[in-house]
Amino acid sequence: MAGAGKTTLARKFYTSTSAKQHFEIVSWVTVSQKYKGIDLLKDILKQITGSTFRSADQMQEYEVAKMIHDFLSQKRYLVVLDDVWETDTWEILNRTTRAFPDAENGSRILITTRKEDDANHVQMPTHVHPLKKLDEQKSWELFSSKALPSYKRSVIHDVDEFEKLGRKLARKCGGLPLELAVLGGYLSKNLNAQTWSDILLDWPSTKNEQMMRNMLARSYWDLPNHYLRSCFLYIAAFPEDSMVYVSDLTQLWIAESFIPHIPNHTLEETAYKYVTELVERSLVHVVETSMAGGRIAIIRIHDILHDWCKEEARQDGFLDGVDKTTGRAGAQLSSANLASYRSTFQSLSNVILPGAPNVRTLFGFQLESVSLPRLRFLRVLYIEGSTLRDFSTVIGGCIHLRYLKLHCCGGVMLPSSIGQLLYLQTIDLRDTKLDSQVPQSLWEIPTLRHVYLTDGFSPPPPARSVRQHHKELQTLFWDVSDVGSECCYHDMEILLGQMGQLTTLFLVMSPMPSEVFNILAHMPHLVDISLSNFGVLDKLPAELPRGVKRLRLCAHVIKQDPMPILEKLHYLVVLELSGYEGQTMFCSAQGFPRLQELKLVGFSTDDWRIEVGAMPKLSDLTLRECNRKLPEGFLHLPSLNHLTLYRMPQISEDDNTLKELERKGCQVESL
Repeated sequence: MAGAGKTTLARKFYTSTSAKQHFEIVSWVTVSQKYKGIDLLKDILKQITGSTFRSADQMQEYEVAKMIHDFLSQKRYLVVLDDVWETDTWEILNRTTRAFPDAENGSRILITTRKEDDANHVQMPTHVHPLKKLDEQKSWELFSSKALPSYKRSVIHDVDEFEKLGRKLARKCGGLPLELAVLGGYLSKNLNAQTWSDILLDWPSTKNEQMMRNMLARSYWDLPNHYLRSCFLYIAAFPEDSMVYVSDLTQLWIAESFIPHIPNHTLEETAYKYVTELVERSLVHVVETSMAGGRIAIIRIHDILHDWCKEEARQDGFLDGVDKTTGRAGAQLSSANLASYRSTFQSLSNVILPGAPNVRTLFGFQLESVSLPRLRFLRVLYIEGSTLRDFSTVIGGCIHLRYLKLHCCGGVMLPSSIGQLLYLQTIDLRDTKLDSQVPQSLWEIPTLRHVYLTDGFSPPPPARSVRQHHKELQTLFWDVSDVGSECCYHDMEILLGQMGQLTTLFLVMSPMPSEVFNILAHMPHLVDISLSNFGVLDKLPAELPRGVKRLRLCAHVIKQDPMPILEKLHYLVVLELSGYEGQTMFCSAQGFPRLQELKLVGFSTDDWRIEVGAMPKLSDLTLRECNRKLPEGFLHLPSLNHLTLYRMPQISEDDNTLKELERKGCQVESL
């Protein structure tokens, strides 16, 4: 039964506190309709180990199964196999179960499937939990929360009439949460009684199986403009059940020119509003929000909506994919804007893209030793988990490229001519090992907005040649921990000094020089700062960017109490600190007025005083390898509802502060 909430329920358990505490290893794998047994096992291996084993690419199915078995042996694990429903997949699954050791220690395999009868085909002890549809009252509660939220009821002239129609429509959805949510999201944007009545009248003439597709089409065409419709279809480029980072998605939309220029708004602001519009319409749902302002961080699209988007995009010539079993596209791509690939190929040239020289966007997932085709009009290249051949030669000719992301890839060498990619906005090479340094010419690209590098530091060219080239740069993420700070800090200082519009800075050096704070004083737009690998930090500077919302400072030793400085950052929402070795720490009344999340690591403080009125909004507090006891000042934090203690066995269940926090309703986790 599609749309009943199987995946939602499974994910709720998967991410729950009880699951985190009970299982040592957790793994989530979405099983697509055409899944080879070896691919399933490789995905499971990657999930449980957190890394990609290149050696597994050449292994047989039984060899990968043995690697999984050996890794999980004597561990308590949870493996979720989501959306298993093909007969062939059940046969694969029965072979795959040999990979999971049964030490009778409480390990579990959780499977979701649309076909209840098929669940009995698993050749191992099984408990089948049929998911019931929502009853009439629960259906109405879900529907009304989407269609008639409280903030909209005040502007409706005749609420009773809408409730009467709404209850009838909710009953038509047959207790399926997905239908209720999508219909409610659509009607929330159409608060017209005639529209509601028309849908109700049209319903009996339509088969229930087709109604969902009709509703999706109606919701799609109701989107306010063609820009947003393109943005919605674009999500289908990601594999089914992907966790899609909003930062990635909005940068991609901007690179594709889907986001219009609106006076007094940045492109990123407009793109984020598009995300919220899709969420409000229940076309995507929120997986995770950030503590800093509660912004949406990760979204997911239901597999039924994903399938609909894929089909609609293919018919429009907007997107096409490659059949993983044949290695060929489902249709000619010569007129397509977008091609999405998720499979294993030796080469993508000619065989995979016949007659498609005009493809503007290429997504690739888990491609083994791939040669990219020469696509001179390419705007977007997004590759994950692949080894690339001749990359430098190919990418140098993509003069229209605006977005480049290579995640967990090998064989990557950036060409010295990368500075000639004059339209490049985003380059994201996180977790990708470069075979050479980042060319100096990268810093000469005038359109750069977001730069993510974790390897291959090279000094920027002379300041006079790049002084005018960083007016657009908003994000810099750079891990140069493999390079001594003495040989690169001066060059880094020159570079950062030219980035006056930077809003996000993530910097890792080894060791991080304290002089970096001198640069921050001249970067007033920073809202997100992460600085790691300080050695000995005597004290924090008196002035930090006043608008910062998220701050992460990691040092081996911080000598002076950092709280009197940091509590004056009135917009600070998330704070992570490590390394303070002082014996006392003080948070004054009125300090940290907006702080919601605080994480402290390696603090040896014996006396932490917290005045009444400090941190009034702090809700989430994490301590890792910290105090010998919990300060009584925690009881002065009115909003604290979650306390996590990592590796702090000295805090016993009899701790008076701990018991009082639990009595007041604070959830405490000890890990």
